[in-house]
Amino acid sequence: MAAAIVQIILILMFAFSASTKFFRQQSMVHHWNQYRYPFWLMDATAVLETVGAIGIMAGFRYPGLLQYAAALLAILMLGAIHAHLFRAKHKPYMAINALAMLGLSVYLIVM
Repeated sequence: MAAAIVQIILILMFAFSASTKFFRQQSMVHHWNQYRYPFWLMDATAVLETVGAIGIMAGFRYPGLLQYAAALLAILMLGAIHAHLFRAKHKPYMAINALAMLGLSVYLIVM
C-alpha cells in the first residue's frame, strides 16, 4: 500500500514538472536560466520525466518495470539537486523538493 502511495505521488509530481518544462512556464524558464543549461536540455528533461512517470504508472501492471523507472527519476533528481546547489548556487532549501523525490524514488528501488 505504501508503495502505491509513493507511486501516485511521483506520477503527479513528475507529470506537473514535465508540463512546466514543456509549456515553458515562466518560473521554470527563470530557473533554467539560472542553471545555465541550454533550453533543448529542458525539453529532453521533460521527455525523460514523462517517460519516468509513465514507467512508474506502468509499474502498477508490470512491477518489474518499476525499479527501472524509479532509477531514471532518481538520476534526474541527482541532476536537479546539482543544478540547484552548484550551477545556480541556490540556498539548500531550493533543493528540498528534488531531495524528497529522490528519496521516494530510492524507496521504490529498494522496496
